[in-house]
Amino acid sequence: MANIYEKYFNKEKKRIAVLLDPDKHTAESASIIAEKIEKSPADIILVGGSMVNNSVPDIVDAVKKQTSKPVVLFPGGGAQVCAQADALLLLSLISGRNPEYLIGEHVRSAMHIHNIGIETISTGYILIDGGIPTSVQYVSNTMPIPSGKTDLVVSTAIAGEMIGMRNIYLEAGSGAIRPVEHDTIHAVSEVSSLPIMVGGGLKSMSAIEKAFIAGADIAVVGTAIEKNPDFFKR
Repeated sequence: MANIYEKYFNKEKKRIAVLLDPDKHTAESASIIAEKIEKSPADIILVGGSMVNNSVPDIVDAVKKQTSKPVVLFPGGGAQVCAQADALLLLSLISGRNPEYLIGEHVRSAMHIHNIGIETISTGYILIDGGIPTSVQYVSNTMPIPSGKTDLVVSTAIAGEMIGMRNIYLEAGSGAIRPVEHDTIHAVSEVSSLPIMVGGGLKSMSAIEKAFIAGADIAVVGTAIEKNPDFFKR
């Protein structure tokens, strides 16, 4: 697939993305879920996580055999980059102050990404407190922005856009008790021209709809799918 960013990461249509964590799946289980996703309202399949020990290429291959939807890498580090996917979210943890996740991992994987020629979507990743400690917080050794600090989230998103990010991701964390506040989503959407992804704590279609109404362009569902592969049938 070509031009994933232009086709799927825009403000023209609300979209749902499903996040598959390779550490929680084998190629076989990912294939089963991908088959269900193919028949669902989801538009994009993301593959990646904070701590990946399983083979990302095998997971991506298994998923792509079951779906016509774009498979986009969501890597927690350069070791998760592979050529089999359709595109790559090049995540920079702009809410943190750990240089490894702002630029370090990017430098280490830059030539590999360049050589495989995968479409790369630079993404400003903003971690917001979702009520529980998350894997991202632990692995990256960075603190989330406190929930309710809307002005700080907005300033971070604007800074990300100014330095050239093409996409903003507001993340409450996997299995969050509370999702990103709607006022925060709305405030960012009011000032940013970039597509806004929102993830963490979206446990129902109603929660997804509310995120869309607040201003999200792409809602990301992860833990809810892991707990119930028939999530979209409810």
